[in-house]
Amino acid sequence: MATKLVFSSIQWLYSHFFWEVTISLLGLLLLRCMLERLTTKGPVLWPVVGIIPSIFLHINNIYDWTTESLIKAGGTFHFRGVWMGGAYGIVTADPSNIEYMLKTNFKNFPKGKYYTERFHDLLGNGIFNADNELWKEQRRIAISEMHSTRFVEHSFQAMQNLVHHKLLNLFNKVVEESNDHSFDLQDVLLRFTFDNICIAAFGVDPGCLALDLPQVPFAKAFEEATELTLFRFLLPPFVWKPMRHFGVGYEKRLKEAIKSVHDFAENTVTLRKNDLIKFGSLNDHCDLLSRLIEDSEKGKKNNFSDEFLRDFCISFILAGRDTSSVALAWFFWLVHKNPEAESRILSEINGILGCRKCKNIVVFTVEELKNMVYLEAALSESLRLYPSVPTDLKEVVEDDVFPDGNMVKRGARVHYCIYSMARMESIWGKDCLEFKPERWIKDGKFVSENPFKYSVFNAGPRLCLGKKFAYMQMKMVAASILLRYEVQVVEGHQVDPKFTTTLYMKHGLLVTLKHRLVASDLA
Repeated sequence: MATKLVFSSIQWLYSHFFWEVTISLLGLLLLRCMLERLTTKGPVLWPVVGIIPSIFLHINNIYDWTTESLIKAGGTFHFRGVWMGGAYGIVTADPSNIEYMLKTNFKNFPKGKYYTERFHDLLGNGIFNADNELWKEQRRIAISEMHSTRFVEHSFQAMQNLVHHKLLNLFNKVVEESNDHSFDLQDVLLRFTFDNICIAAFGVDPGCLALDLPQVPFAKAFEEATELTLFRFLLPPFVWKPMRHFGVGYEKRLKEAIKSVHDFAENTVTLRKNDLIKFGSLNDHCDLLSRLIEDSEKGKKNNFSDEFLRDFCISFILAGRDTSSVALAWFFWLVHKNPEAESRILSEINGILGCRKCKNIVVFTVEELKNMVYLEAALSESLRLYPSVPTDLKEVVEDDVFPDGNMVKRGARVHYCIYSMARMESIWGKDCLEFKPERWIKDGKFVSENPFKYSVFNAGPRLCLGKKFAYMQMKMVAASILLRYEVQVVEGHQVDPKFTTTLYMKHGLLVTLKHRLVASDLA
């Protein structure tokens, strides 16, 4: 009886002690949360789960919520993720911070392990997933090949052919079927840029722009691979790594998609090397892959492995497919909303065509595209408001202090929000929310902005190598379409940004087309 009484007493004490300790710990966690909220700027950092609940609460308007949070916080705020997930750092839209990170102290802010290990399965050690010496060497090679006269001429000719022999033919078919027939312009533009970059990088036309708009397995696999990789940025490593190891959930689909992408790239490398062996030369091939293989096999300038060639080209497809197509989709939407800008673009194009001796064939030359100043301003303004890559991130190598006074510890992540910068009066003025191409023109000439204020094409040592190509491509597509067609967004169609690494429109861009001119007037 006494033993039973003692045992009951101990059990009672233990249970009360347990609950008291639990309540005390919860109280301390809540107190810490309240103190953290009072002493720091930015979103609420919850006990254990950090900023994650706030992100999921605003997942459908994540970019606008981030913008509001940054404005309230004065341009920068600290964050942390799930306890033991290893995620912590700052979110910033301060141009001085961005310049410090991308240029002044560039070596202290690489892409870092957090980014590269998540993309490694898809991109391997390609240029857009590399740091330090590996990145430097690939950039040197890319500059050498991409800036060669031969490649520049090849890529422009490929772009020109694709626009006039496929894209415009497809548009003409849509108009002939029915003036009221709507289609997803974003999807068509993605198909165009995919074909374009594959021709330039691989020398292979996937055929995504065929008149019946076929579903191309490689294109579908590439899209799946990039979108599914994003889940790795939302989940802590102790969740996604076991999923990858056991091949379950989205990781199973991701593995299959990556295999399809790699198989296509590897087969293309093998076929091109076989062509070199068979014919003894690849002089009739001007694509990037052929140039690299010939340099490696014949010139002996470099010794590129098949894996290197695969990763190099896949990285270029990633960069060239999404960015320009998404930028063009937002451009056409903004032009639809701002008819006065469309009128000025058409006036400029017609003025340039009026200077021609031959007016029957409207295929724009490089020089004519360069002279389209207002069109370039409109495209730049569109990219300012809707940057193709809305946010980017870097990892901190050693403890550091940013120009605005914010400290970051080794291993921290720095997210800089290009989308948010465009919406801050402190950066772009009171008219920051307006679509205003005129802000890019002075005395009739296009004027570039500070790249750390306008980081659409990155800045510093990692400034985008394809910037000139991208503008040329966007001008060619925009001018060729607007000259021939009225592009009308379907009434009531909802346009919202999608939460991905690229600023896709969540529901696509449904449009209808109408001829501006009699078809026989334009070849």
